[in-house]
Amino acid sequence: MDNQNTFGILNIDTTLYKTRITKKFQNRKPYQPADPRIILSFIPGTVLDILVEKDQKVRKGDDLMILDAMKMQNKLKCSMDGIVKAIVVKKGDKVSKGTVLIELE
Repeated sequence: MDNQNTFGILNIDTTLYKTRITKKFQNRKPYQPADPRIILSFIPGTVLDILVEKDQKVRKGDDLMILDAMKMQNKLKCSMDGIVKAIVVKKGDKVSKGTVLIELE
């Protein structure tokens, strides 16, 4: 019953709404924009090949690795210019969605 008496203000498109705020909403993880320096797997799959090495300079659009997912070979491309700081996975690893694959500087 205590949940029903917890009121708060929501700002949606510059309009303020007074509403009940749930515990789940209060404890939610705040939104953080994606970091372009961290390359994540967008789908579960298997790392077929890694096309870069640590400390290698890469440019936007360069192929970083090949990820086999759903019988398709997906080439992961670099989203920005940088230097490969770390390669977290190795050839043959099975990865789930959202797994960190490569970190850039």
